[in-house]
Amino acid sequence: MPTTPAAPADPAAADPAPTPSHAEAWNTQSAAIEAAETRRVADMEQAARDARERVLAEVLALPALPGVYRYFDAQDQVLYVGKAKNLKRRVSSYFQKDHGGTRIGMMIARIARLETTVVRTEAEALLLENNLIKALNPRFNILFRDDKSYPYLRLSGHAWPRISYYRGAVDRRHRYFGPFPSAWAVKESIQLIQKVFRLRTCEDTVFNNRSRPCLLYQIHRCTGPCVPEGQTEEYRRNVSNAERFLLGETQEVMDGLQAQMMQHAERFEYELAAELRNQITALSKVLQQQAVDENSATGRDRDVDILAVKLQGGRACVNLAMVRGGRHLGDRAYFPKHVDDATAVRLLDDEDLTPAEGDTSVEPPSPERLVLEAFIAQHYLEMSVPSLLVLSHPVDGALAEALSLQAGYRVTTQAQPRGQRRIWQEMCAKGAELALARLLSEEGSQQARTRALVDALDLSVVELDKFRIECFDISHTAGEATQASCVVFEGHQMQSSQYRRFNIEGITGGDDYAAMRQVLTRRYSKMAEAAQNGTGRLPDLVLVDGGKGQVSMAREVFEELGLDLGLIVGVEKGEGRKVGLEELVFADGREKVYLGRDSAALMLVAQIRDEAHRFAITGMRAKRASIRTGGSRLEDVPGVGPKKRAQLLQRFGGVRGVAGASVEELANVKGISRELAEEIYRALH
Repeated sequence: MPTTPAAPADPAAADPAPTPSHAEAWNTQSAAIEAAETRRVADMEQAARDARERVLAEVLALPALPGVYRYFDAQDQVLYVGKAKNLKRRVSSYFQKDHGGTRIGMMIARIARLETTVVRTEAEALLLENNLIKALNPRFNILFRDDKSYPYLRLSGHAWPRISYYRGAVDRRHRYFGPFPSAWAVKESIQLIQKVFRLRTCEDTVFNNRSRPCLLYQIHRCTGPCVPEGQTEEYRRNVSNAERFLLGETQEVMDGLQAQMMQHAERFEYELAAELRNQITALSKVLQQQAVDENSATGRDRDVDILAVKLQGGRACVNLAMVRGGRHLGDRAYFPKHVDDATAVRLLDDEDLTPAEGDTSVEPPSPERLVLEAFIAQHYLEMSVPSLLVLSHPVDGALAEALSLQAGYRVTTQAQPRGQRRIWQEMCAKGAELALARLLSEEGSQQARTRALVDALDLSVVELDKFRIECFDISHTAGEATQASCVVFEGHQMQSSQYRRFNIEGITGGDDYAAMRQVLTRRYSKMAEAAQNGTGRLPDLVLVDGGKGQVSMAREVFEELGLDLGLIVGVEKGEGRKVGLEELVFADGREKVYLGRDSAALMLVAQIRDEAHRFAITGMRAKRASIRTGGSRLEDVPGVGPKKRAQLLQRFGGVRGVAGASVEELANVKGISRELAEEIYRALH
């Protein structure tokens, strides 16, 4: 039976609407992303224009008075701090020219806001400027790293004074001589004082408990005031002569000793005369060893600072040599940061001011002068300044005026000295040249090591100067006081300010694998989240001190956190644990690599690994000592950190010794003030 053909279905029902292809969806998504990015860029440009208009409006409202100005970028990071005799003219000069792609143009393009402070004089502006530079660390200012305080030679206020090395805040009860450029200079001076004047160097706690003189008395380095037989007027005369010698009155001391020697000889006291003769001989040898001409070191030349600057290879060095009491004490080199950027900005300042001041014949200051001025202003802000500074380059007269205002007496600068001062200047300049050459050589070697490591591991590093390595090590004693260290290598050098220690708890004693897992988890859990949000940065390489076991533990942590396994490299000991035979173990499955005993890359790896080991060992020992001695009682005292606690325990032999010490004895410990000593005494009693 024939069938009737079915009626054709509705075309709309038979053919559903086609779905977009993957290509069309991708194009749509890309267009949306591009539109969003375009809007974001437009918003940023509009925000930059609004910020620039606000800055220009603020510039127009500035007063024509002396003051200090600060530039900030959109992230509120300070870019530059400067001073001006006329704030309105100086600040407006930055925005009146097109500086293009120069360093100054790059800075101006980033300015989002400014702040100004009006002062009374240019000298006040200079002091405020450099206080702010040290506090804010601007990107386009010459910066000198804050160094440790200078060491001094201290003569205690004891009835039988002690001569000692000292660094820290001064106390009116004692006499201080210096500052000295280095600890070596202080210790050498102490040895000279011992040889010539035979003053004691023992601690007061030792001095108070002696029943007979120590070995220094036997070898004629001390007159033994720790026993009644040595507590004589002779010791007091030696103290007085030592003070005068340190103050530069060497000829007067020599004349006085010779007069005393003749008096003893006339009274037939030949043994006493012979002792004074030996003292004069020793003092004469000391004076002959000094590089400074004692006959010319009179008046204000007794205390002089000599400064020389040298620029080469994009780096700068300022060498500071010290003369105290007519004696040359040595020198110290300083290496500033941001020299190229900062000098470009400062030179622009001077060029803009020249036409306004109407003196077009004056040449802009040299970069050497700018570096020297920055050092003088920043260095002497918190230090005493001698009345005479001998310089390799002339500086602005306002600088000496500001130093004089701060010191309370006249400070003079001299750039073209004669005679003995000329010799000092040449010595200091040679020292700056040698120090800078040594720095460039070391930096070149370290950069070569960094490049060798990057090449050996086939790492993709865009900016070698920002290549960052973090290295971890575990340290304990039979499972006691376990600590982990993390040290950082960046910018071709170790960054000690970024080192971290981690107390490892909640694991079985001696389980290094569990300790490594804990420290890596604590270190990178938050860092990984910050890196994903664009607010942080992970290192380019993570070194762990250990072989396959440590690396496998690191791999587990990184897998849990979703981090790249290619970052992890283990440093495995070679055969017999010999240095130079180490092999590198990778977490991403690559074969082990032996770089070779003479490899520059292995030298860098070993340097970082050894630093991590040292940092872990010192932390572990301090923690272990605290546990064994009950040092936690000291930890509860506000102001007593690990360093001060270690000094106290070492000085007094443990907590019992600290508890048995008086407030005066506690205050004699380096870094312990009178107030802190009283707080410690109350806490332990």
